[in-house]
Amino acid sequence: MRFRHRAAALLATLALPLTGLVALASPAQAATAATATYSKTQDWGSGFEGKWTVKNTGTTSLSSWTVEWDFPSGTKVTSAWDATVTNSGNHWTAKNLGWNGTLAPGASVSFGFNGSGTGSPAGCKLNGGSCDGTAVPGDAAPSAPGTPTASGVTDTSVKLSWSAATDDKGVKNYDVLRDGSKIATVTGTTYTDTGLTKGTAYSYAVQARDTADQTGPASGSVKVTTTGGGSTDPGTPAGKVNLGYFTEWGVYGRNYHVKNLVTSGSASKITHINYAFGNVKNGQCTVDDTFAAYEKAYTADQSVSGTADTWDQPLRGNFNQLRQLKAKYPNIKILYSFGGWTYSGGFGQAAQNAAAFAKSCKAVVEDPRWADVFDGIDIDWEYPNACGLTCDTSGAAAFKNLSQALRAEFGPDYLITAAITGDGSSGGKIDAADYGGAAQYLDWYNVMTYDYFGAWATTGPTAPHSPLTSYSGIPTAGFTSADAIAKLKAKGVPSAKLLLGIGFYGRGWTGVTQSAPGGTATGAAPGTYEAGIEDYKVLKNSCPVTGTVAGTAYAHCGTQWWSYDTPSTIAGKMTWAKNQGLGGAFFWEFSGDTSNGELVSAISSGLQ
Repeated sequence: MRFRHRAAALLATLALPLTGLVALASPAQAATAATATYSKTQDWGSGFEGKWTVKNTGTTSLSSWTVEWDFPSGTKVTSAWDATVTNSGNHWTAKNLGWNGTLAPGASVSFGFNGSGTGSPAGCKLNGGSCDGTAVPGDAAPSAPGTPTASGVTDTSVKLSWSAATDDKGVKNYDVLRDGSKIATVTGTTYTDTGLTKGTAYSYAVQARDTADQTGPASGSVKVTTTGGGSTDPGTPAGKVNLGYFTEWGVYGRNYHVKNLVTSGSASKITHINYAFGNVKNGQCTVDDTFAAYEKAYTADQSVSGTADTWDQPLRGNFNQLRQLKAKYPNIKILYSFGGWTYSGGFGQAAQNAAAFAKSCKAVVEDPRWADVFDGIDIDWEYPNACGLTCDTSGAAAFKNLSQALRAEFGPDYLITAAITGDGSSGGKIDAADYGGAAQYLDWYNVMTYDYFGAWATTGPTAPHSPLTSYSGIPTAGFTSADAIAKLKAKGVPSAKLLLGIGFYGRGWTGVTQSAPGGTATGAAPGTYEAGIEDYKVLKNSCPVTGTVAGTAYAHCGTQWWSYDTPSTIAGKMTWAKNQGLGGAFFWEFSGDTSNGELVSAISSGLQ
């Protein structure tokens, strides 16, 4: 998905010299001593990137950390990673995530954020004490309890058990969290939740409170589905899969929100959503834009439920809107997709310790605040052992090893999928990694059977970016859907684990005089967000179809030449997919469709 994540839509990325190291830390001698140090790592005028580093300078391990500081009025955090950052007015608080809270003596961890304004932090506190390590409280917060186990599941109840947390002064009680909200406080290590709805999925975690009333990090989460609701296996959806990507950054310039899935009628016609994208940094999964993901407030008329967000509710943003969507359309399964064109550079490091990577991904997907939202994880590595935005040299086995580690960590009840190359050429990207061997660990592949040709070849020849089959004059042999699917089948991937990719956009050139494919051009045609690319909803009116080739459409209008799929060509591709025994189709991405969702409807009808 060559264009799929433009970081400039979210924040500036001007690489400026490291500036403004704030000397807030110095060594301390106490057994529980720790320091917090701030630096401004980038500054692009209208905003900046900041980084905090927490270091354990004592002789005993820290089980969790919380950094607090004040910004002057007009300066604020707009997005953050590797920590949960919240605020009350100008006072900001950052807490560790589930995977980076424990610090051995001498160890350190960093988290970062993007901010607006020109101010610097003041009044730093670390775990309630001084950030210079001279007054870190001796009473540490309790450790995380063990991940709960479920037993005695009925239509309306479930019994939970967990191993105890530890604390230097003793654990007083435990909060039981269901779908991120506290439902009970108990003194023991068991709890039975009652009054549940049959055939419904719930997610549970627990956190300990010590005698000083400090709460520690939440445990891992366990998913439980009550009985009485028929099949509960998310990996075997009834009928064919109709999956769409929802982009995190679409809530900005594109003004496309989860509610648009409802108003367009698309929500009733899809089976799955991939939420794109989580980032891959330092070999770990992490939330990319925290504001869009879980902080942005929605008014009543903007939200799926018709209820306005409040300033103090525990979850807002896209994640809360997706939760509301699932309540309205319980058949929809949602996966958190990591990587994409922009963020695939981190997978090489992740592959070096696949088990640690998988553990970090589970911590993000099953964060207690939104554990009920996601039914699985999608890995969009572009491309293992090959080149995309950057080149990877991790070896042909890396992708299989990563897939195996994810399945071992997430277990059999989660969906685990991957978006993969559609390069069916001899010696191409499909041949670079063990997609056949990895398939046993994955529920399906989203085969990116689009972006084969485009205006990165400035002078052409013009060619459809998503050809279903080959045709006379195709610029590169093997760059078709049929070739990619055939090659994957030959490598042992079952047909039912392959989804055909559809682009809800077109690619085009300008300076073209020839209507038929194969003409010369002078450059990329103008586009709303990027030259050479435009949404279907625009092209259907601005440059209507003038012909078809290889199962897809093209259009010549003035000096512009575009190729894109229409409801008619999608119908043909869905017939082909069914004849091939494929598991269904997926598309990139919702906001390219018309306001009444005509392309989603075409996929849905074609898969019947």
